[in-house]
Amino acid sequence: MSARVKQISPKKMAKVRIYGLHLLVNLLGLLSLGGARPPGEQPLSQIAIEKATVAHQESTSVKATPTLLGLQGETSEWVTLTYISPNASNDDWIGVFSPANTLNGSTCAPDNGRVIPPLLCSAPIKYQFANYSNPNYKDTGNGALKLQLINQRGDFAFALFSGGLSNPKLIAVSNTVTFVNPNAPVYPRLAQGKTWNEMTVTWTSGYGINESVPFVEWGPKGENQIRSPAGTLTFSRGSMCGAPARTVGWRDPGFIHTSFLKDLWPNSMYTYKLGHKLFNGTYVWSQIYQFRASPYPGQDSLQRVIIFGDMGKAEADGSNEFNNYQPGSLNTTKQLIQDLNNIDIVLHIGDTVYANGYISQWDQFTAQVEPIASTVPYMTGSGNHERDWPGSGSFYQNTDSGGECGVLAETMFYVPAENRAKFWYSTDYGMFHFCIADTEHDWREGTEQYKFIEKCLASADRQKQPWLIFLAHRVLGYSSGSYYAQEGSFEEPMGRESLQKLWQKYKVDLAFYGHVHNYERTCPIYENVCTMTEKSYYQGTLNGTIHVVVGGGGASLAQFTSLNTSWSYYKDYDYGFVKLTAFDHSNLLFEYKKSSDGKVYDSFKISRDYRDILACTVDSCPSVTLAS
Repeated sequence: MSARVKQISPKKMAKVRIYGLHLLVNLLGLLSLGGARPPGEQPLSQIAIEKATVAHQESTSVKATPTLLGLQGETSEWVTLTYISPNASNDDWIGVFSPANTLNGSTCAPDNGRVIPPLLCSAPIKYQFANYSNPNYKDTGNGALKLQLINQRGDFAFALFSGGLSNPKLIAVSNTVTFVNPNAPVYPRLAQGKTWNEMTVTWTSGYGINESVPFVEWGPKGENQIRSPAGTLTFSRGSMCGAPARTVGWRDPGFIHTSFLKDLWPNSMYTYKLGHKLFNGTYVWSQIYQFRASPYPGQDSLQRVIIFGDMGKAEADGSNEFNNYQPGSLNTTKQLIQDLNNIDIVLHIGDTVYANGYISQWDQFTAQVEPIASTVPYMTGSGNHERDWPGSGSFYQNTDSGGECGVLAETMFYVPAENRAKFWYSTDYGMFHFCIADTEHDWREGTEQYKFIEKCLASADRQKQPWLIFLAHRVLGYSSGSYYAQEGSFEEPMGRESLQKLWQKYKVDLAFYGHVHNYERTCPIYENVCTMTEKSYYQGTLNGTIHVVVGGGGASLAQFTSLNTSWSYYKDYDYGFVKLTAFDHSNLLFEYKKSSDGKVYDSFKISRDYRDILACTVDSCPSVTLAS
């Protein structure tokens, strides 16, 4: 199919700019898998829940203990299931449904009066095969399973099915399990505000604006605390663009609150807790968290940045396992938590959750990253699995978002964009200036986003912020991924053609991408030519931009091409992330770490002075003539 794209000549493209471009983008959307996996990658999509029937069997039972969770304020607990099935099979599986009444069919509405609605119309929030920890289950009919639950604004019931995932037959339902307060405020995630001295706190609860007033109580650590109000957002099934988000994947998202903590003192420690004042006068509180305020732009201090993409969520109990996500996603999360005292800010550049239209999975992800996101700013980008849907305005007309069409990504995490539906923004952290692009909207010359990118790059005061970083989900620069090699350009089609002159003009140091699920680093490069041959210690002017693919956060890995790409300095078919450490205005350390052990497998240093940034290189300074 890539050959078909190449047959569309530039002249013909110009003649059919409106309709032809849409066709081209549609084709590219289908082609541009760059590390994406086959359809049905979301494990919950493998369950034909709408085909479920009741086949209760005598003497078949499921029991869950304990029945009351969160007695000490916990937001995550383990539940033990014991079950008996006289007609056990290796196809039997356990589904976790929340709220529990999902299993009685009362939530299924008919499309019209002549059609009987299905027994079940909502997928479980997780599942596991009944023989997962019981190799003899088929022979004995007895099984036990430990599953981890998070507080998710509802009670839980566990259902035992026979018939496998494609022909589920409901044979037993457990007692219900619930948290003490299912509506409690949970899973705070910090993000930088629109100014350097503002931190935002976003969280989820079951309390709407007709039940409580949300706020954050916060202040300098050990000093008096103040309260800042929070805004409240939610969305309905009608906000989704298609299935499964509108159908079996739908689950009420609760309420998402965001508070803006302003006028922070640079580098100071603050404590905070989430609060809701109920209309009966009582208060509901979260635990106490803390964060360090961002440094003043240009401040000379130790600053450490984590960058990766495509992590997705995984389950510690082994449920919902598919495509080998568990080791990568959980290991990346684990390594960041272990090194959290040496991390200042995280940038997750797209394909955040891989919920793909199964709304419950966003709660699962925010719970997974809570130890990180509640402590340091967790900045997200937009990827194809958050945004893309036909006819929704996305640049690629595929179904990768599962019908979410950006709504979840734009609501569950805050970003300081002018319009969160246009997911491009800039943010400063001390000596770093970050420009985050949105590859699910057109980025080419003449577009609104192109103008933003140039403005963002041009606005960096390189004397104060010498480290200029460009980030995007799809690879707009260089990649030796097998798909991009087959396509022929070693980039997202139409990726760098418009942007490379901006990177060169504004002397971008590093450009990071996800989408391709591996790690790769290039030489400093401009227009396919390495501008330096050094690999580990760069001194003076780079003369080009170093491009880095860091899409191995957790999603199933993507192969490299066997072709030799001379501009590629380091490749790794493994899970990992990048850490940048700015020691001062002249010295930066780059480290690539594997998620499996947290050790450094690729690194380099940049040492230079301000005059090296000012120095003219090819196409980086205005042309000078005798007349001028």
